[in-house]
Amino acid sequence: MNIRISKSQLNESIQHALKAVTSKTTIPILSGIKLDAGSHGLILTGSDTDISIQSFLEPEKDGQSVVEVIRPGSIVLPARFFSEIVKKLPSDEVEIELKENHQTTIRSGSSEIQIMGMDPEEYPLLPELDENQMIRIYSDLLKIMIRQTSFAVSTNESTPILTGVLWSLTQNGLKFTGCDRHRLATREANIELDPRPQFHNIVISGRTLNELSKLLPDQNTLIEIVVEENQILAKIGHILFYSRILDGAYPDTSKLIPASFQTEIVVETKALADAIDRAYLLSREDKTNIVKMIMNEDKTLEISSSSTELGKLTETIPTDKLEGQLLKISFNSKYMLDALKAMDSERIHIGFTGAMQPIIIKPVDYSGLLQLILPYRTTG
Repeated sequence: MNIRISKSQLNESIQHALKAVTSKTTIPILSGIKLDAGSHGLILTGSDTDISIQSFLEPEKDGQSVVEVIRPGSIVLPARFFSEIVKKLPSDEVEIELKENHQTTIRSGSSEIQIMGMDPEEYPLLPELDENQMIRIYSDLLKIMIRQTSFAVSTNESTPILTGVLWSLTQNGLKFTGCDRHRLATREANIELDPRPQFHNIVISGRTLNELSKLLPDQNTLIEIVVEENQILAKIGHILFYSRILDGAYPDTSKLIPASFQTEIVVETKALADAIDRAYLLSREDKTNIVKMIMNEDKTLEISSSSTELGKLTETIPTDKLEGQLLKISFNSKYMLDALKAMDSERIHIGFTGAMQPIIIKPVDYSGLLQLILPYRTTG
């Protein structure tokens, strides 16, 4: 293999592929990035077996030469070192030449670096997916759906299925659900399903979705997502993102959401979030994260927390609406803050069916997003 390539284009592609490489792998070949050079240009691949990312560099872009393939071939180079050395090369033109026994020479300006590569034949083959089952969604919408649900997944690997976000097809589109047994986040979106895919429920790791989100452009770019029995493939321009689908049945969370409420509040999102954020400082110091909310006759909310070492904080905020039974509720302030940050709405509706029943949070102006938090039982 012998190629000449633009440093800036190479560096960008390395950074994409690097997102799938982990330093904790027990499989030495997966600590590297695979380079495949041919008539198609250059393909860089990174993988940790759960996710794989391929970045394609075509020979030309906008009439400018990007990759000149002098001699085709493949090599796997140590990912972290390769990434760092390319960033520090002195010239924008880079030559990469593979010699005997996987020894690779990188030349740029007056620099020449020798790297011992690894056998590309040992690198795992990526799955070939049948593209019959496909959904199309705009990248900015997909980023929002991931942000509003992935934080609620479990970090406890003892229940692997709950470390993922459930994707369900609805009548008009797609629904994401994240749940860790203490909180739940759902987000629905209307998207065109023509032809309608046949998959029902799939679960994708929350960590994987956060990595996917980093690759998604902010603008309205249409993304194609191919679904097969145990894999999905997201096509993002010149990037292919493969992910394993988690095994197991996701629990039915619909029964957690009440149909009606005993108490309902409408409040300004920022005012409530700021008050809870201040209370969180004390609750965090006391290592409980517990904050209390007391509903008053004058339709205000009292937010309070305390620390045995530092003291107590109490703050009163107005509501736009407070109807029903006046309650005293204790909850995990970190969970509540996460839920409020996901709202993207100036005002929220909070529903209660009792002091020890799930707290339901929704934007006032949109019904497709729902956050649920379980309260805590406290004394006093």
